[in-house]
Formats: sequence, structure tokens, C-alpha cells
Amino acid sequence: MPLSNPWLAGPSPDRDLPRDQLEDRILNLLSTHNLAVIATVNRDGSPTATPVRYYSLGFEIFYTSWNASVKSRNLRRDPRVSAGIVAPLVGQASSRGAQLFGTARTLERDDPEVEPYWEAFRWQSDHVERGRSLDEPPGDPLTIITPSRVVYTEHWLRRSGYRPRQTWRA
Repeated sequence: MPLSNPWLAGPSPDRDLPRDQLEDRILNLLSTHNLAVIATVNRDGSPTATPVRYYSLGFEIFYTSWNASVKSRNLRRDPRVSAGIVAPLVGQASSRGAQLFGTARTLERDDPEVEPYWEAFRWQSDHVERGRSLDEPPGDPLTIITPSRVVYTEHWLRRSGYRPRQTWRA
């Protein structure tokens, strides 16, 4: 039987991608996608996973959230978080995504530390879609996830002799 991607057959390579190349691939994924599933821990220890639209600055991702939301309440109690980002999957050759593990902090709109994040947040399209004035920027808090570890998966790496799952640490 002919194989469409013969490089997927056989054992997986075990070489690590050089750090600068791994960082480029992670940053590309974060910059070219905008949907993440955020996992937080409920008071009883059970998980909650919530899809969010995010933006990124470097390896950090951030999103707006009401302070009363379950994920925000969970993160105030326990800032540990993970986020999953996945590219559209057609087959194993296209398998590409990242799991971010780290901590989250929520910054109110008047916090001076939040400005660079708001500058990168494309809120204008939301305002247009909802009929809001572009003269009135949002006042919502932003939640920023800072990863200490990223597990990056890309099966296409096998073509170049690298393991398909790579780990980046801050």
C-alpha cells in the first residue's frame, strides 16, 4: 500500500529541536491562532476547561474575562493554569499544537502593567461587531497566562529527524 507520508512510518526520532527553532515554532503557533482551552481547578479539585479567544505577546497569552466568571474565581484561589492550543487537524502530518503550563494573573484596566497587553489586544473588531463606539475602549480586566513550560507537538518535525513532541522551559 502506498504511503502518502512515508516519514511518519517507523519509530519516532528522538532528537531535540534547537531552542531558537522551537521558540520560533511556538511563537508562530501563538501568533497564527486565537482560540485556547483554559483549564483551571474548581474548589473541590475538579477541572474546568473553558474556550477563550486570546491574543499573545511573546510566550504569554491573554484574554478578557469577568471577575465573577468561574475561571476567574478559580484563578484567584489557585493561579495554576494550563492552556491548550491546536491547529486544524487534517491528518497526523498536520498535527500541531501546544500545551502551556504556568500561572495566571488578572490585571484591572487601570493597572499600569496592563497597558502593553491592551495595546496588543484587538478590541476594535468586537466593538464594531457589537455596535459600540471606537472612542470608548473596554474597561474589562485582562487575564495573562505566563507559561513556565510549553509542550509543543508538530508531527511534521519528524521529516527533519526531530521528535514530534518538544518541551520548552522558561
